[in-house]
Amino acid sequence: MNKQIKRIAIVGPESTGKSTITAQLALHYHTLWVPEYARYYCAALTAPCNLQDEINMFHGQVALEESITAIAQKDLIFCDTTFLTVKIWSDEVFGETPRLVLDALPNYHYDLYLLMDIDLPWQEDPLRDFPDKREYFMQVWHNELKALNANYDVINGTENRLDNAIAAVDRFLSNH
Repeated sequence: MNKQIKRIAIVGPESTGKSTITAQLALHYHTLWVPEYARYYCAALTAPCNLQDEINMFHGQVALEESITAIAQKDLIFCDTTFLTVKIWSDEVFGETPRLVLDALPNYHYDLYLLMDIDLPWQEDPLRDFPDKREYFMQVWHNELKALNANYDVINGTENRLDNAIAAVDRFLSNH
């Protein structure tokens, strides 16, 4: 069965509610969602992350998305981040992005990106690194999405964040 599945990516800086919103959107639309592979990968690391780890996370995220897409019963899935995060982290931490990731970026399409705003309070987490660089990373996300000519909406709000995300998805779906 060859069906066209719309993929909506939930992206943004650290501690902006991506995982929570992704799961909530999937529940709201009665569909599947793809977790962030890097979270599981990094939680299992026993040494500092290196560039090979970033390549491994790229492969893991792609494989996870392809697996979830293959079993999706609906024509819509939500992705808790994308491998664009590998590019952003590699550039920041290592000063370069693996060629494999750069070559794949323009060929891996998401129908809509929901860019989570930095208006939520920072939540400590051992896998988060940059509490003082949220504004910087928000601008990086804008720049990266613009460079991809991506269709994206910024989602903000502390009490009504989910409602704002649903409204953005509904607008997208009504036009597609």
